[in-house]
Amino acid sequence: MTTAEGWTAAVREHLAPGRLLPLGAAGDGAWITERAARGVLVPAAAAVRGVVPGELRVGPDDQAEPGGLRITVDFGAVAGRPLPELAEELRAALLGAARDGLGLRVAAVDLRVTELLDAEPAAAGPAAPPPGRPAPATDDPVALAVLRVEGVAGVTDAWGPPVRRGPDGVRVELAVTAGHRPLDVARAARSAATAAAEEATAVTVLVSELR
Repeated sequence: MTTAEGWTAAVREHLAPGRLLPLGAAGDGAWITERAARGVLVPAAAAVRGVVPGELRVGPDDQAEPGGLRITVDFGAVAGRPLPELAEELRAALLGAARDGLGLRVAAVDLRVTELLDAEPAAAGPAAPPPGRPAPATDDPVALAVLRVEGVAGVTDAWGPPVRRGPDGVRVELAVTAGHRPLDVARAARSAATAAAEEATAVTVLVSELR
């Protein structure tokens, strides 16, 4: 088992619902929770005129090269636009958000129309934000180095301490500031964490939140 696979298995035990998704290539050592990724993908789908997004999932694509992902989304289609045109625009929006907004390597997008609507549904009021988690206090030198990286909103401890050391290396869990590409932030955070580690060791970065 590789270092990345070891950390993936450990975190997946605590991740419900959702998956752990690789950011960038295998050598980047970066991951993001499916829940955090949906925070970018669902708004991108909703921005397409005539689309009312429903369930959206992201997971491994068994037919793609290693690391390739598949987005699956159910959506309602509002009358007034040809379905092929609507689907093409929705697929392009999701691929662009995954690549440019997150840094995910998506091989395919599966779309399913679940409802045909005569008009856009009434807009719902803004959802109440989930209860905030207090920022974990830490004086770990690796965490302090990561906190100085641009785009890091904070270290997090949803699935253990912000910096978790094990026989396979070090895992750093963090939140990314909205507007910053998680892959770019994770790469920079990994470099900072590697430099701050006391000895040569493998470092994996887990993006658990977008703030």
